[in-house]
Amino acid sequence: KDVKLLTPGDFDIVSIQSIDDKNGWVYYIASPENPTQRYLFRSPLSGEGSSERLSPLDQPGTHAYQLSPGSNWAFHTYQTFEMPPIIFLVELPEHKLVRVLEDNDEIREKIENLDSQPAEFFRVGIEDGVELDAWAIKPSDFDPSKKYPLLFYVYGEPAGQTVLDKWFGTRYLWHLMLAQKGYLVISVDNRGTPGPRGRDWRKSIYRQIGILASSDQAAATPAIIESRPYIDAGRIGIWGWSGGGQMTLNALFRYPDLYHSGMAVSFVSDQRLYDTIYQERFMGLPDDNKEGYINGSPITFAKHLSGDLLIVHGTGDDNVHYQSFEYLTNELIKYNKIFSMMSYPNRSHSIRKGTNTRLHLYGLLTRFLMEKMAP
Repeated sequence: KDVKLLTPGDFDIVSIQSIDDKNGWVYYIASPENPTQRYLFRSPLSGEGSSERLSPLDQPGTHAYQLSPGSNWAFHTYQTFEMPPIIFLVELPEHKLVRVLEDNDEIREKIENLDSQPAEFFRVGIEDGVELDAWAIKPSDFDPSKKYPLLFYVYGEPAGQTVLDKWFGTRYLWHLMLAQKGYLVISVDNRGTPGPRGRDWRKSIYRQIGILASSDQAAATPAIIESRPYIDAGRIGIWGWSGGGQMTLNALFRYPDLYHSGMAVSFVSDQRLYDTIYQERFMGLPDDNKEGYINGSPITFAKHLSGDLLIVHGTGDDNVHYQSFEYLTNELIKYNKIFSMMSYPNRSHSIRKGTNTRLHLYGLLTRFLMEKMAP
């Protein structure tokens, strides 16, 4: 059977949106020039002719679509890092605006009136010519002659990116509030995260979850500090949730001279405790990769803790079981490490349900950071 490449070029297809057999097109999401953004393209099913970008050229950011069966109509969602989503009905392939379905004008106006610096997207080079995507939120009254504490927000797992030009809602607003208080907030996507940067990029993390990623993060940190003289190298913090909580622990335990404060939420402490559909997909079987499971688990290095640590978990977490929290707690006690901890009764992985839960959680994180790494 004759097989034809429908999307020639050095770029990844993020997702297939529609196949229009009648008119001979395949519609897909890609971003050939910038892995932090997303756009709609189409290519002819014949394999002849070139691809077309349908998303407007004057709308940089992240675009998502729900196409009709005939691929001639779509619900179009457009958002950026600093702009909440706007939802349109558009006619394809011209991308003609038919109707604005949700403009989020009220919240957009509030965001625009906040005291803030424009977010900065950039790349940081590490070893072997590897460049990692990153963003930075600077203090609202930023002065390059001053020294600022740096807080990293991390995820670093193959399940998601943090460095995306899209709206992150409450988390973005919390980071912005920290910037208003005098913190520099930065996030870096290490190798193995699912950005459209090629097969080798994504598969590099296979059998070494927690190992390569934390190494990349640790290599990026001094490079960022060196390139930005306004960073106080003595006040470097890191925080994350779920896989990002695991990454936070790996950073704090593996590189105690680099990171001074950490906040880990709903984390995996021992990869042998996590669900097989995820862990074995990326790590292989525990019997075949025993060393990888041990070296990728933060609990292995808990004895090296020297900085300030806050660990948080919901006792009803049905994704990363509370057992993970208890295992790490016992290990830290074993080595006489001083740390802070908070358990939310019967809360799930998102620590969301229950009166005032989210406000309490973000207040807890803020107070810990202000106490241990004051701006």
